[in-house]
Amino acid sequence: MDLKEKFEQAVLHSRQLPQKPDNDELLKLYALYKQATAGDATGERPGGFDFKGAAKFDAWLELKEKGSSECMEEYIRFVKDLHAKYNG
Repeated sequence: MDLKEKFEQAVLHSRQLPQKPDNDELLKLYALYKQATAGDATGERPGGFDFKGAAKFDAWLELKEKGSSECMEEYIRFVKDLHAKYNG
């Protein structure tokens, strides 16, 4: 199985956790996914009262210039860690 297939499998597994990850974990999953699939953050940072959108954008922006493969590998490891954490 190549890296992209492992990554896609991890995305599916991230949706099968026995409990919802906390906000920081969700932001990390989001940012790694976006950086792996779309590259560096683009567009303007959401403002006003869109606190969730701003937090997601900021998390993604922190990964600027990090490679797609590196983010896929980190995402895969993080999902494994979350499963270990929430499956006891």
